[in-house]
Amino acid sequence: MTRFDIEPTPLADLMLLKRNIIGDHRGYFERLFCHTELEPLLGKRAIVQINHSYTAREATVRGMHFQHPPHAELKMVCCLRGKVFDVAIDLRHDSKTFLKWHGETLTAENWHTLIIPEGFAHGFQTLTDDCELLYLHTAAYAPTAEAGINPLDPRLGITWPHPIKDLSDRDAGHPFLTDSFAGLYL
Repeated sequence: MTRFDIEPTPLADLMLLKRNIIGDHRGYFERLFCHTELEPLLGKRAIVQINHSYTAREATVRGMHFQHPPHAELKMVCCLRGKVFDVAIDLRHDSKTFLKWHGETLTAENWHTLIIPEGFAHGFQTLTDDCELLYLHTAAYAPTAEAGINPLDPRLGITWPHPIKDLSDRDAGHPFLTDSFAGLYL
């Protein structure tokens, strides 16, 4: 029995992983990660960092974050508590889906993970209070490589499910895209 079903999204290389649980009257068991089963997606990449975030208030937006090459990373993001609208933006200069975004609802109960490849920006909006996310990364955090795009950028036109109630000064200060943005070269 495979523990995962992997489905494509409308954006090239962005995948939705559905974790198959084993449950009975006692509860359930789920596998969050298995390098052997996910090798077709990971290739020679290894998970080198795992992060956990907590967001207290509904309608909070975090993002849109990415790291420049050579520190670009594949991220696997799942929701452990609450409900979020998780968004990825394709920033790869040579992609057919360049500057397109896609969002998925992740909850503790739907057992979905968004697999976000290198060259994408990532962020989310909480749809409930008290949300916790788990992130698996193929590259360590590199402060000199970090960057972001303003989540309210009209050029992207992200349709956030709720009016944004909270956004950090850092995320609000991320730039809007200009016509000179050529994308990320991986």
